[in-house]
Order: sequence, then C-alpha cells, then structure tokens
Amino acid sequence: MNSRKTRVVLAVAIAAAIFGYKAMQQKSGADADKAPAGRQDAAPVAAVKPVMLGKIAFTPCSLSSEMSRDNVDAQCATFDVPEDRANPGGRRIALNIAWLQATGNGEKMPDPVFFLAGGPGQAAVESYPALDPVFKEVRKHRAVILVDQRGTGKSNLLSCAAIAEGDDGAGDDAPEKMQAQAAQCAQALSKKADLRFYTTTDAVADLDAVRQAIGAAQVNLVGVSYGTRVAQQYAMRHPEAIRSIVLDSVVPNALGLGNIFARNLDDALALQFALCTKEPTCKDKLGDPRAELDTLLVKLRAQPVAVQYRDATSGETRQDTLRAETVAALVRMYAYMPLAAGLLPKLIHEANAGRYENLMALSKMMTSGMKDAMAMGMQLSVVCSEDADSMVSRAEDAGTVLGNLMPDGMAAMCKAWPKGNVPADFHKPLATRVPALVLEGEFDPVTPPRYGKDVVKTLPNGRLFVLRGQGHNVIGAGCMPKLFAQFMEKADARALDGKCLDTLAYAAPFTSFNGAEP
Repeated sequence: MNSRKTRVVLAVAIAAAIFGYKAMQQKSGADADKAPAGRQDAAPVAAVKPVMLGKIAFTPCSLSSEMSRDNVDAQCATFDVPEDRANPGGRRIALNIAWLQATGNGEKMPDPVFFLAGGPGQAAVESYPALDPVFKEVRKHRAVILVDQRGTGKSNLLSCAAIAEGDDGAGDDAPEKMQAQAAQCAQALSKKADLRFYTTTDAVADLDAVRQAIGAAQVNLVGVSYGTRVAQQYAMRHPEAIRSIVLDSVVPNALGLGNIFARNLDDALALQFALCTKEPTCKDKLGDPRAELDTLLVKLRAQPVAVQYRDATSGETRQDTLRAETVAALVRMYAYMPLAAGLLPKLIHEANAGRYENLMALSKMMTSGMKDAMAMGMQLSVVCSEDADSMVSRAEDAGTVLGNLMPDGMAAMCKAWPKGNVPADFHKPLATRVPALVLEGEFDPVTPPRYGKDVVKTLPNGRLFVLRGQGHNVIGAGCMPKLFAQFMEKADARALDGKCLDTLAYAAPFTSFNGAEP
C-alpha cells in the first residue's frame, strides 16, 4: 500500500470510526434470490401483494450478513424524501427501509424499535443481521425498523471508490494531497447529490418522516456508536415521539470529535496491555507491550520494511511495505475488540524480532475488509459539517500511537468538502426525562466510559452500565441482551438488576499463537 493510500485509510476510514467500527463487511440479502445467470425458462412468478404499514407498502425480503449464519426475514420498501427540505420540488432520495415484524403470539406493542447504525457511514439494513440475536426477546412484542441513513447502503450511497489512485511520490501523504483527493471525491459525488444535505440533522428529519408515515405515535431508539448521536439529536428535536432510548458506546452531544482519537486509544491500550504486564508469564515472554509497540513504530517511521506474507483470502504469497501508519491502524482496530487485542502483544513482539509476516497479513486483511465498510462521502458530509472546528493538532498527542494524524488529515479534507447547516444548539447536552439505558465498554478506545458518565448527568431517568473488559459496541455482551429486553418492556433502567454483568471476564492475552497460558 502506498503512503498516500495508507494515510487516507487512516484519516478517513478509520477516523470514521470516530464513532465506531467493527471490521465487518455486510451485504443486504434483499436481492439474493435472483434467478441463476443465463436461465430463461423460469415460470412467471405471481406478483406479491404488498403489506401496508401505515402509508408505506412493504414486500418480503431477506437480510443477510457475513457476520451472521442465518438470514433474517423482513419486509422491505423505499420511502421518498426531499434531499433539500427547503426545496421540496427538487431532487428526492429513496430511503431504503426494512421492517422486521414482531415474532411472538402475544400482545404486539404499537411503539417499534428504530435501530441506528454507526460510522458515520454504516447502513442500518446491512449492519443489523449480526445483531438480530440480541433483539430476539424484544422482537417478540415489538417490530424493528431499519432505515439506511441518507448517503449509506441503498439510500443514495455516497461512496468515493471511483477516485483515481494517483502515482506514488514524495509528499503524497501531505495534507494538501489529501485535500485534493477529497475535492476530487466531492466533485464526482456532486453529480448525484448536494453534499450539504447529508448531515445528522437531515437524517433526523428523515427518521421522523418515516415514523409519521408508518403511523407510530412513539418509537424506541437504539443507537450504536455514531447512531447514539442520531438518537440524541432525534430526542432533542422530537421529544414527544420518544418512548425510550438506548445509547451503546455513546458519543456525547457536547463533544467536538476532531482530536479525541489519539488520547482515547492510548488510554484503552494502557488498560488492555496491562493484562499482559500484570501476568508474569506474559511479561516474561513478551515484555512490556507498550514499550515494544513504541520501539516498532520508531523503527518503521525511520525505515518501512518490505514484507512477504500469505494473503488471508487467496492464500497466495504477496509482498508489500509495512509502515508505522499501517501498524497504528491495526492496533486501533484490534483495540475495539479486546478478545482480538489479546493477540497484539504477541504480534508486536514477533515484529520486533524481525518476523513481520503475521502483522502484515492481518493488516492487509483488515484494510481490505474496511475499504468498503463505510460510505466515505456521507461520512465527510457529517463530520465536516458538525465537527470541523475541533479538528486541531495538540502538542500533547505527538507521542501517542496515532499522533495528530487524524485531526490533520480530516481538517485538510474538510477544507474541500461542502458543509451543511448545523442547528445552533447542536452540541448542547441532551437533557430529557425520557427513560435511557446507556452502555459503555471499560476498554473502549473511541467512546470511553467517561463519555457515558457525562451523558447520564442530564438524563434523570437514565442509567449507565460499564461492561468489564469490553470494547466498543457492547449490547450483545454477556447478559446485556436480557437487560436490554427488560428495559424495552418496562422502560425503567433503574429497575434493572445488573449483577449478571459481574460474570464478564477479561480476555487473557496470547503468549503464543496457540492462545493464552493455561
């Protein structure tokens, strides 16, 4: 991977993980039942009678995910909204929607659950299937509604995949080069979208239009990562329409997110690496993981290394260059999932001994999987409109794993990106009596527990659970699905008995590629 591409992956695709990213590539299965190629003699299929939910006509579909063994039966539809609500006669966006009907035989509640995906740039319809088991009890009595946020999934996807790769050369990782690439992306996407109108505020208006169209007086919002920003903004704008909110890995409204990455990652790594340094066998075999990581980064910044490795997808032997930025990206992504992060001390120790191939192979697998996981154009419309003022370098971040790579790169790209309007009170903390369940992972490298503590201060009917040893996106950990279902039933977070979460265990670090010490 050349230096410019490495930098772009870090500053965009990973920075998008501002709000969270688990390295998954998920695909909607809505069109999975097409006839085999070349087959012309299939009998005509009778038209399926639509099922109405309010004013929207749905037809059967199946949702699938590479992270889930099973498909999820659903009803799918599109719903048109104006791109610019001040110009209702202009371009329109067909929002992609999936409706998962309640599965139980008992009472069906009138207030559905809206699941809000992370990113910004992930699509709800694509992201949900892997989480469906978490919603099993909730779905017995309530429907789940998935709306691909405008600019993601099948709702006028804003992807920058068509940008030319460019040539290698000195200075290609400079901010002005990244600014030029963003300008090229914006120019390409402007043929199909006015990029000023793909912000969180626009998405909130879309969600309320869908709510009204399906005839729901109130809804329950479940936001994960960036989805928590959408949930809080919706609750601010439409308080009468909210029955409850769940904020998993919460992004505080009051926070500017331009330069939070470096410090949050280093804090999380300190906690995760301590699992090795506190274990005598691990420390004896692998040393101090943070000191080893710093040694590796210094070495690669001075001289990147050409590495032969086995491609995880094809099995073929390949060669590429391992750079400090590549290692930083891998470390950050693995830190989202402490179980995977348990392998980092071993990988880093091996690399310092000159054995780079495993680190290289995993890094390439991660970046190839991450490449298409976020709608980069939509992401830039969100962050450049809402967080650009906070994208500033800080001297105290210079010695961190990421340094000031994120704010420098993002600030450069945002100079070239069209920006939408943001309400004057956009960054005001959410203050509401709506019942709220707030979840954080103890080891989260992007939305640490202190964010949850700040958010619940203005939620008198809110309650925070910090899940021991967990990373980012924790609603499926341990007994959390059971507590989630209980909260959906009673809308009373304070009544929940969270003692079952005490059984969550820390993931032991690997001391060899066979696993942890027995």
